[in-house]
Amino acid sequence: MPMLKISDLDLSDQRVLIRADLNVPLMAGKISSDKRIQASIPTIQYAIDQGARVMVTSHLGRPQEGKFSEENSLQPIADYLRGHLGAPVRLQRDWIHAPVEVGVREVVVLDNCRFNIGEKNNDEELAKKYAALADIFVMDAFGTAHRKQASTYGVAQFCKIACAGFLFAAELDALEKVMASPKQPMIAIVGGSKVSTKLTILDQLSDKVDQLILGGGIANTFLKAQGYEIGQSLYEPDFINQAKGIMQKLEARGASLPNITDVICGKQFDANEPAVLKKIDQIEADDMIFDLGPESMTEIEKRLSEAQTILWNGPIGVFEFAQFSQGTRVLAHAIAKSNAFSLAGGGDTISAIQMFGVENNISYISTAGGAFLEFVEGKKLPAIEILQKRAG
Repeated sequence: MPMLKISDLDLSDQRVLIRADLNVPLMAGKISSDKRIQASIPTIQYAIDQGARVMVTSHLGRPQEGKFSEENSLQPIADYLRGHLGAPVRLQRDWIHAPVEVGVREVVVLDNCRFNIGEKNNDEELAKKYAALADIFVMDAFGTAHRKQASTYGVAQFCKIACAGFLFAAELDALEKVMASPKQPMIAIVGGSKVSTKLTILDQLSDKVDQLILGGGIANTFLKAQGYEIGQSLYEPDFINQAKGIMQKLEARGASLPNITDVICGKQFDANEPAVLKKIDQIEADDMIFDLGPESMTEIEKRLSEAQTILWNGPIGVFEFAQFSQGTRVLAHAIAKSNAFSLAGGGDTISAIQMFGVENNISYISTAGGAFLEFVEGKKLPAIEILQKRAG
């Protein structure tokens, strides 16, 4: 179902409220990573250039509703935007009880929406107050699309017009390209410590992919399900049967897991632990698997080179420790070299992409976290549903 986009509308002299995702990390009041702000700027700048009266709000951190806290104020973000937008920018702290005056091609940053009582539980009266501020509501915070809150859902119900911003639309397009109509062969990489947290994702992907590459504790659980001894490696014994079920689904479709023949082991989880290469059938009782070996990664590289669609969520091994990072390094560069459409998302995945310098060679890097994962799981995201409903 289609939805309105900001580029479909005449914004001239319109009061435009943009819900952005400006939830950036702060160190001593200073922004330590501006990636989310940079991703939000094109929508804000477009509204300015079109002659709109622009208001922007976001959440930041986890403040207590009804209480202002300096550490969760959007003041540092307003200061940043002032230096990166071609418009005057100011912060307004109280925007529920005080009028919001905004001039043409001016930007008013409305302080942390989670300061407002009723934000998180989508209070209808609060949502109506948000909607009354604007002629047009623009949802551009895809990272909060799975939250049914006043600033992400309620306001879209009650504002005269509700549409998607550039970032929101781009995130949705990329996810639909991978999950709704992927070009084959499709490969998904899913890493993480627990099968239990990614079980729905693995189940969804097992119906779509030609190969499912696993990392971390998830991979260990599947190795155990295949009958291998994994020593003291992190795994979930209660999910062995679910792992077997997913492997059976893959096999029934002619899909597969990669053939793991070698791994990198250590005796304890430590930055100085020596890395030892072992064949998969030589794991000792006190070994812990921290990475895949070069032989296994060679097969994975070959499959990635043949892929047309790649979804990447999670590292292969303990990539934070240099001696156990080679598998994720090989993976990152193989994806970067591939001609496939590649979509990457998740905090550890983005850290690996930055660590190995492949940002410019991934087709789309999602700024979303929970929303990215819930979409991949096949869940309906409230923000998408309300924008589609309003466009209908």
